[in-house]
Amino acid sequence: MHTTYLNRTIANVFIPRTAVNSVLLMVGFALLTALAAQIRFHIPGTPVPVTGQTFAVLLAGAALGSKAGAGSQMIYWLMGAVGLPVFAQQSGGWEAATGATFGYLFGFVVAAWVVGALAERGRDRTVRTAIPAFLVGNLVIYGFGIPWLMYSVSSVDTIGAALAIGFMPFIAFDLIKIILAGIALPAAWKITGRT
Repeated sequence: MHTTYLNRTIANVFIPRTAVNSVLLMVGFALLTALAAQIRFHIPGTPVPVTGQTFAVLLAGAALGSKAGAGSQMIYWLMGAVGLPVFAQQSGGWEAATGATFGYLFGFVVAAWVVGALAERGRDRTVRTAIPAFLVGNLVIYGFGIPWLMYSVSSVDTIGAALAIGFMPFIAFDLIKIILAGIALPAAWKITGRT
């Protein structure tokens, strides 16, 4: 790995790093997350739907880096909080932004930062390092989502119950998204010839 390219993200390779470009990329990835939220289906017994959001979150962090990746997800949350229909099932508003899935939504911000920080250190350059980086990012989302689920849903009063409805049903889907992201980013780097 060439140290010359560390601290660079894939977005910086294709698009010059300017304040305007950074804002446009953050808004773009917030909109991508909103679109990915509409790819969803419910699993019986859980208030948390399976969506494409986490895939977009992982890509945002890896493509934009820590600060801009986290910023994109903060913009996404703010868009939903003010009432834009960007969350799953085209929902939005304060109740949707702070309801049962708030922990996951907050986890998106932190996970994008973590994945972005790992990408800035070159962990998105190969499949061998990208998949573990994206796995860490996904675990960060659950690290915030599960406790909030326990806090916000009265019938979920044990960690076992929270894991049963907020983690276990999603493992297979998340692994697929992690693998796809773990293949996509290294492939994009390979195209640049700057790995």
